[in-house]
Amino acid sequence: MSDAPHVSVIVPALNEEKLLPAMLAQFSDELLRRHRIELIVSDGGSTDGTLAIARLRAQIVVENRAHTKQTIAMGRNLGAAAAHGNILVFLNADTLVHEIDRFFDVAVREAERPGTAGVTCSVGVYPEEETPADVRYHGFYNWFFYMMNRVGMGMGRGECHVIPRDVFTRVGGYADGIAAGEDYDMFRRLRAVGSVRFLRQLLVHESPRRYRRYGYATVTASWFMNFLSVFFLHRSMLDEWKPVR
Repeated sequence: MSDAPHVSVIVPALNEEKLLPAMLAQFSDELLRRHRIELIVSDGGSTDGTLAIARLRAQIVVENRAHTKQTIAMGRNLGAAAAHGNILVFLNADTLVHEIDRFFDVAVREAERPGTAGVTCSVGVYPEEETPADVRYHGFYNWFFYMMNRVGMGMGRGECHVIPRDVFTRVGGYADGIAAGEDYDMFRRLRAVGSVRFLRQLLVHESPRRYRRYGYATVTASWFMNFLSVFFLHRSMLDEWKPVR
C-alpha cells in the first residue's frame, strides 16, 4: 500500500492556542497511519501560541506571514492548495470528533461513492459543557440540515465538510470573499455537480463559546441573514465573522 496520504485534514486556525492542542491530539500516530491522513493547519495570522502548537503535531503548517486579514474560506483554500490527499476533510480548530476512527471509515467511504460531491455530519457541543438547550437546538438544526439535503438543497454544517479533491477543484473551492455563510455557498455549488450526503450517525463536537457569548437567538439571526444574503446576492452580509476566544 502506498505511503502517500489519501486523506488531507485541513484545520483553519486563528489564535486558537486554548483549544487547538486537544483538537490535534485526537489524531494519534496510529490513526494517521491507518487512514493515511496528513494533518494540515492553515493559520490566519495568529499572534499567540497557535503556530508553535501546530508545528508540534501537523505535517504541514500554512503560515500567513504577511498577517493579512483572512476569511475562513481563504484559510481552507490555502490549506487545500498544500494538500496531497484525494479526500479533503475540513474541520475547525475547536472540533472534536466523536468515535474518530469510525468517522473516517464511514465519511471517506461515503465521499468515494460515485456521484458524491460532498459529505457533512451532525454537530453538538462538548458533552461536558452541554445543557438541555444545547441538545434541543443542535438536535433541531441537525434534523433541519438533514431534511434540506433530502429534498435536494445542499446544506452542510460548517464544522464538518468532506469533499473529494477533484470535486473541490471543479467547483473552484470556497468563495474567498464570503466572511460568513461560506459553508452554505460551498454546499449549494457542490449540490449542482453531485449529491450531498448528511450522515446523521456521525457526530462532531464544537465549543459552545459563541452561543454562550451571544446567545442562540442572536447567533441564529446572524446565520439566517447571512444565508439570505448568500442565497440572493452571493455575498455575505458581514464583512467579518468575529472570533470568540
